[in-house]
Amino acid sequence: MNTASPQLIALIKGINRFSDWTGRIVSWFVLAIVLITFVVVVMRYVLNSGSVFLQESVLYFHNYVIMLGAAYALLKGAHVRVDIFYRPMSEKKKAWVDLLGFIFLLLPTCSFIFYIAWDYVMASWQIMEGSQEAGGVEAKYLFKTSILLMPVLMIIQGVAEALKSVLTITGHQDIAKQLEDHDEEHAL
Repeated sequence: MNTASPQLIALIKGINRFSDWTGRIVSWFVLAIVLITFVVVVMRYVLNSGSVFLQESVLYFHNYVIMLGAAYALLKGAHVRVDIFYRPMSEKKKAWVDLLGFIFLLLPTCSFIFYIAWDYVMASWQIMEGSQEAGGVEAKYLFKTSILLMPVLMIIQGVAEALKSVLTITGHQDIAKQLEDHDEEHAL
C-alpha cells in the first residue's frame, strides 16, 4: 500500500483550516445579532424610537451566518444526511457515498447557484444597490454577494471532503480519520 501524498494531506489540512477560520469569524456574527436585537428592542420599547439601519443589519448578519457558515457546517459534519442508511455502512461505503455526493450533488448544485446568481449579484454591484428603506443599510450588494460566496466556500470544503473520501477508498483510512474535523460540537 502506497503512502498518501504529503501535498494532498497539506491541501486537505489547508482547506480545513480555511473553513474553520471562516466559520469561527462568522460565529461572532451571532453575538452581533443578539446585541443589535437587544438594542433595537430597548430603543423600541424603552426609548420609543427605532432604527431601520439596525434592523436591517440584523438581517445582514443572519444572512452571513447561514450563507458563509455552510462550509464550516460541512467541515464539522453538521449537514443533513439520511443516517439510517449511512451510519451502518462500512467506512469505504461511506467514502463512496460522500465522494459521489460531492461529484453528483454538491458540485453541480453549487456551480448552478453560482452561475444563475452571477448576473443578479453583478447588477447589484454595478449600481451599488442600497436599501429600499430610508435610513437602511446602503450596501445591499454586499448582502447579495453572499449568494456567490456560499457556493464557492462549499465547493472548496467539498473538495477536501472528497479528497478524504479518496484516501479512505484507496486504503488510507487512518490518514483520512486524522484529517476529519468532526466533533460533537455542531454549532458555530
